[in-house]
Amino acid sequence: MTAAATTAGTTTPASTAPGRTTPATTVPGGAEPGRTAAASTAPGHMERRRTDAAEVARRTVRSADFVSCDQAFIDCRTPGSDRKENYSMIGRGVSQSAGQVVNLEEPHGFNVGAAAMPNGVVNNLHLHFTAEVFLCFRGEYTLRWGVDGEEGELVLREGDIASVPTWIFRGFTNTGPDDGWLFTTLGMNDTGGIIWGPSVLKEAAGHGLYLSADNELLDTVADGALGDDVELITPIADHHIAALRHYSPAEMRRRIAAHDELAWSSKALLDHALPGGGARLALVIGFGMTEDRDQEPVVFNPHGHNIAWLRAEAERGVLRHRTDHNQVLMVKDGEWEVTLDDGEPVTVRLGHRDLLSVPAGTWRTLRNVSGGDATMVVVNDGDGRVLLEWDEEVVKAAADAGVGVDHNGYLAPYDLIPRRR
Repeated sequence: MTAAATTAGTTTPASTAPGRTTPATTVPGGAEPGRTAAASTAPGHMERRRTDAAEVARRTVRSADFVSCDQAFIDCRTPGSDRKENYSMIGRGVSQSAGQVVNLEEPHGFNVGAAAMPNGVVNNLHLHFTAEVFLCFRGEYTLRWGVDGEEGELVLREGDIASVPTWIFRGFTNTGPDDGWLFTTLGMNDTGGIIWGPSVLKEAAGHGLYLSADNELLDTVADGALGDDVELITPIADHHIAALRHYSPAEMRRRIAAHDELAWSSKALLDHALPGGGARLALVIGFGMTEDRDQEPVVFNPHGHNIAWLRAEAERGVLRHRTDHNQVLMVKDGEWEVTLDDGEPVTVRLGHRDLLSVPAGTWRTLRNVSGGDATMVVVNDGDGRVLLEWDEEVVKAAADAGVGVDHNGYLAPYDLIPRRR
Protein backbone atom coordinates (compact mmCIF):
# COMPACT_ATOMS: atom_id res chain seq x y z
CA MET A 1 0.00 0.00 0.00
CA THR A 2 1.26 3.48 -0.75
CA ALA A 3 1.82 6.11 1.86
CA ALA A 4 -0.58 8.99 2.14
CA ALA A 5 0.45 12.31 0.64
CA THR A 6 2.15 14.70 2.99
CA THR A 7 1.48 18.30 3.75
CA ALA A 8 4.56 18.58 5.92
CA GLY A 9 6.14 21.97 5.56
CA THR A 10 2.88 23.83 5.13
CA THR A 11 1.85 26.11 7.93
CA THR A 12 -1.65 26.67 9.18
CA PRO A 13 -2.98 29.88 10.67
CA ALA A 14 -3.84 30.05 14.33
CA SER A 15 -7.47 29.19 15.02
CA THR A 16 -9.85 30.18 17.77
CA ALA A 17 -11.34 26.70 17.89
CA PRO A 18 -10.56 24.59 20.96
CA GLY A 19 -7.11 23.10 20.65
CA ARG A 20 -5.74 25.47 18.04
CA THR A 21 -5.04 28.61 20.01
CA THR A 22 -1.87 30.44 20.92
CA PRO A 23 0.29 28.35 23.30
CA ALA A 24 -0.60 28.84 26.92
CA THR A 25 0.35 27.13 30.14
CA THR A 26 -2.70 25.37 31.58
CA VAL A 27 -3.73 23.94 34.90
CA PRO A 28 -5.70 20.69 35.27
CA GLY A 29 -9.23 21.40 36.37
CA GLY A 30 -9.25 24.57 34.36
CA ALA A 31 -10.38 28.03 35.32
CA GLU A 32 -13.23 30.04 34.00
CA PRO A 33 -12.68 33.79 33.74
CA GLY A 34 -12.77 35.17 37.25
CA ARG A 35 -12.45 31.74 38.86
CA THR A 36 -9.45 30.24 40.60
CA ALA A 37 -7.78 27.24 38.99
CA ALA A 38 -7.39 23.84 40.61
CA ALA A 39 -3.98 22.69 41.74
CA SER A 40 -1.83 21.50 38.86
CA THR A 41 -1.01 17.82 38.27
CA ALA A 42 0.31 18.26 34.75
CA PRO A 43 4.03 18.43 33.91
CA GLY A 44 5.18 21.71 35.32
CA HIS A 45 8.06 23.04 33.24
CA MET A 46 8.30 21.56 29.79
CA GLU A 47 11.15 22.53 27.55
CA ARG A 48 10.04 24.38 24.42
CA ARG A 49 11.03 22.49 21.30
CA ARG A 50 11.29 24.05 17.86
CA THR A 51 9.42 21.92 15.35
CA ASP A 52 9.70 23.74 12.05
CA ALA A 53 8.87 22.12 8.71
CA ALA A 54 12.34 20.59 8.32
CA GLU A 55 12.27 19.08 11.80
CA VAL A 56 8.80 17.62 11.31
CA ALA A 57 9.87 16.14 7.98
CA ARG A 58 12.91 14.58 9.66
CA ARG A 59 10.72 13.02 12.32
CA THR A 60 8.19 11.65 9.83
CA VAL A 61 9.04 8.07 8.81
CA ARG A 62 6.79 6.96 5.97
CA SER A 63 6.25 3.36 5.02
CA ALA A 64 7.91 4.18 1.70
CA ASP A 65 11.04 5.17 3.67
CA PHE A 66 11.44 1.80 5.40
CA VAL A 67 14.64 0.01 4.35
CA SER A 68 14.89 -3.73 4.91
CA CYS A 69 18.00 -5.71 5.79
CA ASP A 70 18.13 -9.42 4.94
CA GLN A 71 21.48 -9.90 6.72
CA ALA A 72 20.42 -8.52 10.09
CA PHE A 73 20.81 -11.72 12.11
CA ILE A 74 22.98 -14.79 12.39
CA ASP A 75 20.29 -17.11 10.99
CA CYS A 76 20.11 -15.26 7.66
CA ARG A 77 21.45 -18.32 5.78
CA THR A 78 19.57 -20.96 7.72
CA PRO A 79 17.08 -22.69 5.39
CA GLY A 80 13.57 -21.59 6.28
CA SER A 81 14.85 -18.36 7.83
CA ASP A 82 16.82 -16.94 4.93
CA ARG A 83 14.03 -14.75 3.54
CA LYS A 84 13.46 -12.58 6.60
CA GLU A 85 13.54 -8.81 6.31
CA ASN A 86 14.38 -6.68 9.33
CA TYR A 87 13.57 -2.97 9.70
CA SER A 88 14.83 -0.39 12.20
CA MET A 89 12.74 2.77 12.09
CA ILE A 90 13.57 4.30 15.45
CA GLY A 91 16.78 3.10 17.04
CA ARG A 92 18.94 0.17 15.94
CA GLY A 93 17.00 -2.32 18.03
CA VAL A 94 18.78 -5.68 18.13
CA SER A 95 20.09 -5.81 14.56
CA GLN A 96 23.50 -7.48 14.29
CA SER A 97 24.32 -6.05 10.87
CA ALA A 98 26.59 -3.04 10.40
CA GLY A 99 24.62 -2.34 7.22
CA GLN A 100 21.25 -1.96 8.94
CA VAL A 101 19.58 1.32 7.93
CA VAL A 102 18.03 3.22 10.86
CA ASN A 103 15.51 5.88 9.86
CA LEU A 104 15.70 7.90 13.09
CA GLU A 105 18.63 7.20 15.39
CA GLU A 106 18.14 9.65 18.25
CA PRO A 107 17.22 8.06 21.59
CA HIS A 108 13.51 7.86 22.44
CA GLY A 109 13.65 5.59 25.49
CA PHE A 110 12.51 2.69 23.30
CA ASN A 111 13.08 1.29 19.80
CA VAL A 112 10.63 0.70 16.93
CA GLY A 113 11.27 -1.81 14.17
CA ALA A 114 9.47 -4.40 12.07
CA ALA A 115 9.76 -7.88 10.62
CA ALA A 116 8.43 -9.07 7.30
CA MET A 117 8.71 -12.53 5.75
CA PRO A 118 6.80 -14.77 3.34
CA ASN A 119 4.45 -17.47 4.54
CA GLY A 120 6.26 -20.31 6.28
CA VAL A 121 9.46 -18.40 7.02
CA VAL A 122 10.71 -18.70 10.59
CA ASN A 123 12.29 -16.25 13.02
CA ASN A 124 14.43 -18.53 15.17
CA LEU A 125 14.49 -18.84 18.94
CA HIS A 126 16.23 -16.05 20.81
CA LEU A 127 16.11 -14.25 24.17
CA HIS A 128 15.79 -10.53 24.92
CA PHE A 129 17.06 -8.56 27.92
CA THR A 130 14.49 -5.77 27.53
CA ALA A 131 10.82 -5.84 26.62
CA GLU A 132 9.84 -7.05 23.15
CA VAL A 133 6.34 -6.27 21.91
CA PHE A 134 4.81 -7.59 18.67
CA LEU A 135 2.18 -5.43 16.95
CA CYS A 136 0.48 -7.35 14.14
CA PHE A 137 -0.63 -4.82 11.53
CA ARG A 138 -1.38 -7.41 8.85
CA GLY A 139 -1.55 -11.16 8.49
CA GLU A 140 -1.07 -13.97 10.98
CA TYR A 141 1.96 -15.07 12.97
CA THR A 142 2.41 -18.07 15.24
CA LEU A 143 4.44 -17.26 18.35
CA ARG A 144 6.28 -20.05 20.18
CA TRP A 145 8.49 -20.00 23.26
CA GLY A 146 10.83 -22.04 25.43
CA VAL A 147 14.44 -23.03 24.71
CA ASP A 148 13.22 -25.68 22.26
CA GLY A 149 10.11 -23.77 21.22
CA GLU A 150 7.83 -26.42 22.69
CA GLU A 151 6.50 -24.74 25.83
CA GLY A 152 3.57 -23.29 23.94
CA GLU A 153 2.21 -21.59 20.81
CA LEU A 154 -0.21 -18.72 20.30
CA VAL A 155 -1.48 -17.15 17.10
CA LEU A 156 -1.36 -13.37 16.53
CA ARG A 157 -3.82 -11.93 14.04
CA GLU A 158 -4.28 -8.48 12.57
CA GLY A 159 -4.70 -5.90 15.32
CA ASP A 160 -3.33 -8.12 18.10
CA ILE A 161 -0.45 -6.93 20.30
CA ALA A 162 1.67 -9.34 22.33
CA SER A 163 4.23 -8.58 25.04
CA VAL A 164 6.81 -11.35 25.41
CA PRO A 165 8.52 -11.61 28.81
CA THR A 166 12.22 -10.88 29.04
CA TRP A 167 14.68 -13.72 29.59
CA ILE A 168 12.73 -16.42 27.78
CA PHE A 169 13.42 -17.85 24.34
CA ARG A 170 10.88 -16.95 21.69
CA GLY A 171 10.45 -17.25 17.93
CA PHE A 172 7.69 -16.85 15.38
CA THR A 173 6.56 -18.03 11.96
CA ASN A 174 4.49 -16.27 9.33
CA THR A 175 1.43 -18.53 9.07
CA GLY A 176 -0.57 -15.97 7.09
CA PRO A 177 -0.19 -14.18 3.74
CA ASP A 178 3.17 -13.27 2.25
CA ASP A 179 2.57 -9.55 2.85
CA GLY A 180 2.12 -9.87 6.60
CA TRP A 181 3.57 -7.07 8.70
CA LEU A 182 4.77 -7.22 12.30
CA PHE A 183 5.89 -4.02 14.02
CA THR A 184 8.02 -4.41 17.13
CA THR A 185 8.82 -2.14 20.04
CA LEU A 186 11.79 -2.82 22.29
CA GLY A 187 12.35 -1.40 25.75
CA MET A 188 15.12 1.09 26.55
CA ASN A 189 17.56 2.89 24.25
CA ASP A 190 20.22 0.20 24.58
CA THR A 191 18.54 -3.19 24.29
CA GLY A 192 21.69 -5.18 25.03
CA GLY A 193 21.12 -7.30 21.94
CA ILE A 194 19.88 -10.89 22.13
CA ILE A 195 20.98 -14.40 23.09
CA TRP A 196 20.39 -17.03 20.42
CA GLY A 197 19.34 -20.59 21.18
CA PRO A 198 22.30 -23.02 21.09
CA SER A 199 20.97 -24.84 18.03
CA VAL A 200 20.69 -21.54 16.11
CA LEU A 201 24.39 -20.71 16.65
CA LYS A 202 25.41 -24.24 15.68
CA GLU A 203 23.39 -24.11 12.46
CA ALA A 204 24.75 -20.66 11.57
CA ALA A 205 28.36 -21.81 12.01
CA GLY A 206 27.70 -24.42 9.37
CA HIS A 207 26.94 -21.55 6.99
CA GLY A 208 30.07 -19.56 7.94
CA LEU A 209 28.37 -17.08 10.29
CA TYR A 210 29.48 -16.20 13.81
CA LEU A 211 28.88 -13.48 16.39
CA SER A 212 31.70 -11.46 17.89
CA ALA A 213 31.75 -10.71 21.61
CA ASP A 214 30.31 -7.26 20.87
CA ASN A 215 27.37 -8.83 19.00
CA GLU A 216 28.57 -8.08 15.46
CA LEU A 217 27.80 -10.53 12.68
CA LEU A 218 30.98 -12.09 11.20
CA ASP A 219 30.83 -13.70 7.76
CA THR A 220 33.69 -16.10 6.98
CA VAL A 221 32.26 -16.88 3.54
CA ALA A 222 32.49 -13.26 2.42
CA ASP A 223 35.42 -12.07 4.55
CA GLY A 224 37.59 -15.14 5.05
CA ALA A 225 38.68 -17.05 8.13
CA LEU A 226 38.49 -15.52 11.58
CA GLY A 227 41.66 -14.28 13.21
CA ASP A 228 43.04 -16.04 16.28
CA ASP A 229 42.35 -12.98 18.41
CA VAL A 230 38.64 -12.74 17.56
CA GLU A 231 36.47 -13.41 20.61
CA LEU A 232 33.18 -15.11 19.76
CA ILE A 233 29.88 -15.48 21.54
CA THR A 234 29.43 -19.06 22.70
CA PRO A 235 26.13 -20.91 23.31
CA ILE A 236 24.40 -20.26 26.60
CA ALA A 237 25.33 -22.86 29.22
CA ASP A 238 22.90 -25.60 30.22
CA HIS A 239 22.72 -24.46 33.85
CA HIS A 240 21.65 -20.97 32.75
CA ILE A 241 18.99 -22.48 30.50
CA ALA A 242 17.72 -24.60 33.39
CA ALA A 243 17.30 -21.47 35.53
CA LEU A 244 15.06 -19.67 33.03
CA ARG A 245 11.42 -19.21 33.95
CA HIS A 246 8.73 -21.24 32.19
CA TYR A 247 5.46 -19.74 30.98
CA SER A 248 2.28 -21.70 30.39
CA PRO A 249 0.00 -20.92 27.41
CA ALA A 250 -2.50 -19.43 29.88
CA GLU A 251 0.14 -17.09 31.31
CA MET A 252 1.23 -15.98 27.85
CA ARG A 253 -2.35 -15.52 26.73
CA ARG A 254 -2.78 -12.87 29.43
CA ARG A 255 0.02 -10.90 27.75
CA ILE A 256 -1.84 -10.61 24.44
CA ALA A 257 -4.23 -7.74 23.73
CA ALA A 258 -6.50 -9.31 21.12
CA HIS A 259 -8.03 -6.71 18.86
CA ASP A 260 -11.57 -8.04 19.32
CA GLU A 261 -11.20 -7.97 23.11
CA LEU A 262 -9.93 -4.42 23.59
CA ALA A 263 -11.58 -2.31 26.29
CA TRP A 264 -12.17 1.11 24.73
CA SER A 265 -12.86 4.17 26.85
CA SER A 266 -14.98 6.92 25.30
CA LYS A 267 -14.11 9.24 28.18
CA ALA A 268 -10.36 8.73 28.30
CA LEU A 269 -9.37 12.35 27.65
CA LEU A 270 -10.46 15.80 28.78
CA ASP A 271 -11.69 16.76 25.29
CA HIS A 272 -14.03 13.77 24.92
CA ALA A 273 -17.18 15.89 24.74
CA LEU A 274 -15.73 18.79 22.72
CA PRO A 275 -16.02 19.40 18.97
CA GLY A 276 -12.96 17.94 17.24
CA GLY A 277 -12.05 15.83 20.28
CA GLY A 278 -13.57 12.55 21.35
CA ALA A 279 -10.90 10.01 20.44
CA ARG A 280 -11.16 6.70 22.28
CA LEU A 281 -8.30 4.90 23.99
CA ALA A 282 -7.68 1.19 24.59
CA LEU A 283 -4.76 0.58 26.95
CA VAL A 284 -2.40 -2.26 26.07
CA ILE A 285 0.81 -1.79 28.08
CA GLY A 286 0.90 0.56 31.06
CA PHE A 287 -1.54 3.27 32.07
CA GLY A 288 -0.08 5.75 29.58
CA MET A 289 -1.96 8.96 29.00
CA THR A 290 -5.51 7.97 29.91
CA GLU A 291 -7.41 10.37 32.17
CA ASP A 292 -10.11 7.77 32.85
CA ARG A 293 -9.48 6.61 36.42
CA ASP A 294 -11.34 3.34 35.83
CA GLN A 295 -9.33 2.30 32.78
CA GLU A 296 -6.69 -0.42 33.15
CA PRO A 297 -4.13 -1.87 30.73
CA VAL A 298 -3.89 -5.47 29.59
CA VAL A 299 -0.22 -5.69 30.67
CA PHE A 300 1.06 -3.92 33.79
CA ASN A 301 4.74 -4.79 34.24
CA PRO A 302 7.42 -2.18 33.34
CA HIS A 303 8.53 -2.07 29.69
CA GLY A 304 10.35 1.26 29.51
CA HIS A 305 7.44 2.47 27.36
CA ASN A 306 3.66 2.27 27.25
CA ILE A 307 1.36 1.42 24.35
CA ALA A 308 -2.27 2.22 23.62
CA TRP A 309 -4.63 2.10 20.65
CA LEU A 310 -6.29 5.39 19.71
CA ARG A 311 -9.41 5.48 17.53
CA ALA A 312 -11.46 8.40 16.27
CA GLU A 313 -14.47 8.98 14.07
CA ALA A 314 -14.15 11.18 11.00
CA GLU A 315 -13.12 14.78 11.80
CA ARG A 316 -12.51 13.92 15.43
CA GLY A 317 -9.29 13.25 17.29
CA VAL A 318 -7.35 14.82 20.16
CA LEU A 319 -7.31 18.57 20.71
CA ARG A 320 -4.23 20.65 21.44
CA HIS A 321 -2.09 19.25 24.26
CA ARG A 322 1.47 18.36 25.13
CA THR A 323 3.41 16.03 27.41
CA ASP A 324 6.95 15.78 28.70
CA HIS A 325 7.40 12.29 27.20
CA ASN A 326 8.80 11.28 23.83
CA GLN A 327 5.95 9.92 21.71
CA VAL A 328 5.65 7.92 18.51
CA LEU A 329 2.42 7.70 16.50
CA MET A 330 1.99 4.60 14.30
CA VAL A 331 -0.96 4.68 11.89
CA LYS A 332 -2.89 1.45 11.43
CA ASP A 333 -6.00 2.51 9.50
CA GLY A 334 -7.23 5.65 7.79
CA GLU A 335 -5.48 8.98 7.42
CA TRP A 336 -4.57 11.44 10.14
CA GLU A 337 -3.47 15.04 10.21
CA VAL A 338 -1.10 15.85 13.03
CA THR A 339 -0.26 19.48 13.77
CA LEU A 340 2.83 20.28 15.80
CA ASP A 341 2.69 23.82 17.07
CA ASP A 342 5.52 25.63 18.80
CA GLY A 343 5.03 29.11 17.46
CA GLU A 344 4.18 28.39 13.84
CA PRO A 345 1.98 25.31 13.22
CA VAL A 346 3.24 22.56 10.89
CA THR A 347 0.78 19.92 9.73
CA VAL A 348 1.69 16.49 8.39
CA ARG A 349 -0.67 13.89 6.93
CA LEU A 350 -0.02 10.28 7.89
CA GLY A 351 -1.31 7.12 6.20
CA HIS A 352 -1.12 3.37 6.70
CA ARG A 353 2.09 2.31 8.56
CA ASP A 354 3.49 5.86 8.62
CA LEU A 355 5.24 6.91 11.84
CA LEU A 356 5.72 10.30 13.46
CA SER A 357 8.10 11.02 16.33
CA VAL A 358 6.79 13.83 18.53
CA PRO A 359 9.42 15.29 20.87
CA ALA A 360 8.67 15.89 24.51
CA GLY A 361 7.25 19.32 25.30
CA THR A 362 5.75 19.89 21.84
CA TRP A 363 2.14 21.00 21.43
CA ARG A 364 0.23 18.65 19.14
CA THR A 365 -3.26 18.15 17.69
CA LEU A 366 -4.51 14.92 16.08
CA ARG A 367 -7.40 14.77 13.60
CA ASN A 368 -8.88 11.89 11.61
CA VAL A 369 -9.27 13.12 8.03
CA SER A 370 -10.62 9.82 6.70
CA GLY A 371 -14.18 9.20 5.61
CA GLY A 372 -14.70 6.72 8.46
CA ASP A 373 -13.01 5.54 11.64
CA ALA A 374 -9.22 5.68 11.84
CA THR A 375 -6.86 4.00 14.30
CA MET A 376 -3.28 4.42 15.40
CA VAL A 377 -0.94 3.10 18.06
CA VAL A 378 0.47 5.65 20.52
CA VAL A 379 3.81 4.82 22.21
CA ASN A 380 5.20 6.98 25.03
CA ASP A 381 8.48 6.56 26.85
CA GLY A 382 8.74 5.65 30.52
CA ASP A 383 6.99 3.27 32.89
CA GLY A 384 4.78 5.73 34.74
CA ARG A 385 1.65 7.61 33.78
CA VAL A 386 1.85 10.21 31.03
CA LEU A 387 0.24 13.40 32.35
CA LEU A 388 -1.12 15.74 29.70
CA GLU A 389 -1.07 19.51 29.63
CA TRP A 390 -4.05 20.84 27.70
CA ASP A 391 -4.35 24.10 25.84
CA GLU A 392 -6.07 26.77 27.93
CA GLU A 393 -9.03 26.99 25.54
CA VAL A 394 -9.57 23.22 25.78
CA VAL A 395 -9.53 23.43 29.57
CA LYS A 396 -12.07 26.26 29.55
CA ALA A 397 -14.35 24.52 27.04
CA ALA A 398 -14.25 21.32 29.07
CA ALA A 399 -15.06 23.29 32.24
CA ASP A 400 -18.06 24.79 30.48
CA ALA A 401 -19.12 21.20 29.69
CA GLY A 402 -18.73 20.32 33.38
CA VAL A 403 -15.50 18.32 33.20
CA GLY A 404 -12.08 18.97 34.71
CA VAL A 405 -8.93 17.12 35.71
CA ASP A 406 -8.52 16.41 39.40
CA HIS A 407 -5.35 16.55 41.50
CA ASN A 408 -4.58 12.95 40.60
CA GLY A 409 -4.69 13.67 36.88
CA TYR A 410 -8.07 12.03 36.22
CA LEU A 411 -11.37 13.38 34.90
CA ALA A 412 -13.95 14.50 37.44
CA PRO A 413 -16.98 16.79 37.67
CA TYR A 414 -15.61 20.29 37.39
CA ASP A 415 -17.73 21.66 40.22
CA LEU A 416 -16.30 19.11 42.68
CA ILE A 417 -12.64 19.90 42.04
CA PRO A 418 -11.18 22.27 44.68
CA ARG A 419 -9.54 25.39 43.32
CA ARG A 420 -6.80 27.50 44.78
CA ARG A 421 -7.89 30.59 46.66
